[in-house]
Amino acid sequence: MADEAMNEGNFSHNNTVAPTVHRVLPLFSLVGRTAIVSGAGAGIGLAVAEALAEAGANVAIWYNSNKKAIEEAEKIEKEYGVKCTCIPPLLQSSHLIGAHILNLVGGSGKAYQVDVTSYEAIAAITDEVIREFNGRLDVFVANSGIPWTQGAALDGELDHYHKIMKTDIDSAFYCARVAGLHWRRQKKEQTTIDGKPFAPAFREGSFVATGSISGTIVNIPQLQAAYNAAKAAVIHLCKSLAVEWVGFARANTVSPGYISTEILSFAPSPLHKIWQDKTPMGREGQAHELKGAFLYLASDAASYTTGADIVIDGGYSLP
Repeated sequence: MADEAMNEGNFSHNNTVAPTVHRVLPLFSLVGRTAIVSGAGAGIGLAVAEALAEAGANVAIWYNSNKKAIEEAEKIEKEYGVKCTCIPPLLQSSHLIGAHILNLVGGSGKAYQVDVTSYEAIAAITDEVIREFNGRLDVFVANSGIPWTQGAALDGELDHYHKIMKTDIDSAFYCARVAGLHWRRQKKEQTTIDGKPFAPAFREGSFVATGSISGTIVNIPQLQAAYNAAKAAVIHLCKSLAVEWVGFARANTVSPGYISTEILSFAPSPLHKIWQDKTPMGREGQAHELKGAFLYLASDAASYTTGADIVIDGGYSLP
């Protein structure tokens, strides 16, 4: 599709079509659509899953080790009347378990094991989610990430570096590739994964990755060169995919500042005070304060938004 949109270095005209709905609130509706959110056991990912479900999407939650996500999925199903499935990635595993998918939990929610640093695992479980829901994929939020916690780059362990890169940028690339392949096929063939015609027609997919202000600034006083580099790569990956995917999908990032979630638990209290001192709003953000940005990018309200990086940091990166 992207090749067809380019002609001797210039873009062909009218590669995309604007939504016909002009009222703004209906553009935020995700009713009947399927969304996957990785790293959604708690914190930002869980808040995003809640937002997409509130807008009407069926949501598959991928999580690492927080088994409370299963309960959260059941709450989402009951509160918003959508389907919500829990899928925990095992970061320590390099292969899919058993015959690719292992059903762990009964009831209204299900849990699966998959390694988010394995392309094969992501591809297999994405196919399974699509088949289990309504045969389509509309939104993929790549939120999995871990912090660098070993100080200066010259002193940290190489194994820690590799873990950061595999989790923070490799998994984002793998998720994007898997989602993009589905969206390119859906746009071209206008059918579900099992060959049934879309009604209405599939417009485009939306890939949203969680970046960070660390992708554009160098944080102080903590030292985290590897994490900064990984998040910079995530942001530029999505900018690049925005061009490659024109016509069948959009790609954007949300870059939070210091958000009060478990990912910041590695830092002692004095460090949190320093971050607040350097933030004009004087506090850390809350995960639910990111919901609006993710929902916007996931929905048709952002139909003319691609390659964007939305910074939400209480003004931290302004001074």
